Amino acid sequence: MRLLLAAAAPKSRAAQALLARARAAGIPVHEASERVLWRLGGGANPAEVLGLAGPPPDAGLDEMLAAGGVAWCLVGLAYPGNTGFALRLAEVSGADGVVVESAFEAGHRPDAATGAGRQRGAPHEARREALRAAMRADRFMPVFWERALHVIPRARAAGRAIVAVEDTGDTAPWRFDLRQPLLLLVGGERHGIPREVLRACDSAIRIPMRGFIPSYNVQAAMAMVAGERLRQLGA
Repeated sequence: MRLLLAAAAPKSRAAQALLARARAAGIPVHEASERVLWRLGGGANPAEVLGLAGPPPDAGLDEMLAAGGVAWCLVGLAYPGNTGFALRLAEVSGADGVVVESAFEAGHRPDAATGAGRQRGAPHEARREALRAAMRADRFMPVFWERALHVIPRARAAGRAIVAVEDTGDTAPWRFDLRQPLLLLVGGERHGIPREVLRACDSAIRIPMRGFIPSYNVQAAMAMVAGERLRQLGA
């Protein structure tokens, strides 16, 4: 159990007892409004307690990779806001966790000649900005600030297929089995996934495009794949 969401003052003895057991076992309990409990409960009568399954927010990388669902790896995103929105999307769509190798994290500077895309402040400041934009998605799932090439072999050893979402792919998301354990990789705003990382992937998904701008923004690309995965799972 990842954590529990509970009403501010649960009335039933069963809910009170459950929360006491959860706290005694070290399971985090977060207060949620009746509206949130209603929405997450599928629109039925709001439950007093809801549980979120999956790796806890403080899980280690190998524990997260062993969970068997989908994990995302963000490679080379230059802007903390984009990183944050991507983290939020991953959490909303049920990811086990996210690995972040951002341009601001790795010290990369896009467009060095012009200075465009430069980040002000130290990487830890950019992390805080990203997590704020994510509505603190790290409260609900593990987030790791790691190199993609360090994570890929560990994900493969955990039984995950390594799949890039990139315009070099040849398979549409709805023609790919997204129900299997996956590590899905998406690339930065201008340069995509670096070639050395692409070479380490097992396959690549291509999202169809018809315009002249060379790519969707990263959150849109993730949303199309995440939504198709949920459709395949029957969610």
